[in-house]
Amino acid sequence: MRKTFTDVLLKVEKLKVVYHNVSTAVEGVSLEVRENEIVALLGINGAGKTTTLRAISGFLPSDNARIVEGLIEFQNEQIQNKLPHEITRKGVVLVPERDKIFETLTVEEHLKMCIASAGNTKKERAAWYDLIFRYFPLLGNVKNRLAGYLSGGERQMLALSTALLCKPKLLLVDELSLGLAPIIVDELLQLLKIIRDERNITILLVEQNASAALQIADYGYVMENGRVVFAGDPEQLKKHKDIQEFYLGQGETGSRKSYREIKQYRRSRRWYG
Repeated sequence: MRKTFTDVLLKVEKLKVVYHNVSTAVEGVSLEVRENEIVALLGINGAGKTTTLRAISGFLPSDNARIVEGLIEFQNEQIQNKLPHEITRKGVVLVPERDKIFETLTVEEHLKMCIASAGNTKKERAAWYDLIFRYFPLLGNVKNRLAGYLSGGERQMLALSTALLCKPKLLLVDELSLGLAPIIVDELLQLLKIIRDERNITILLVEQNASAALQIADYGYVMENGRVVFAGDPEQLKKHKDIQEFYLGQGETGSRKSYREIKQYRRSRRWYG
């Protein structure tokens, strides 16, 4: 069961997002993220997960999209439609799905570019530098390599590192598993859990890979066609027949449904855990 006594860090209420003043990508989304939770926002490609994350982090205008209804509260303060740097300063930091790094900078140059914000003194900055290489020892081995030559896993580690140097209270992670081998995904997800526990950082994780995300999540929401259609703790979600069939590939036939079948699927009711 979800810990009801824990303070709500992020609250999204009846959020509606429109692209190009025409296309509605998110319709009435409501969710909560409580302190020190890992919350998974699940759904297939095009469900509205990334748009929701970009609305929270303030990056919608770059995609010619805007919030037309609803509110987003972080630590009881409304932040919808604020600029990305203002939201980041409040402690909400996004690790985006794409364009995570500068390919012509080395790993060390990326870290040095961000390290100044991690501490005021030389000692503090050195401590953060050491911490990054403790969490991501592979980056220490390639610190002089141009980011454009990093593997997919190394790029994701670098993106997470630069986000951590912004001292997030809430870390927004978009599609951690995208293009990565399952073993790398498992390692990064477990690392996120360690970072949450050691640094008291709350995490909102957007994922298509429901099975992987539910391994570490404390709570989950499932989106379809811009709406939240399921919500519950991992055990509730795993036991629900629709989740098993359409997201975990555990239907009665034992085979995962195709994208076409999912898009054609229509529920007679909605269920919230």
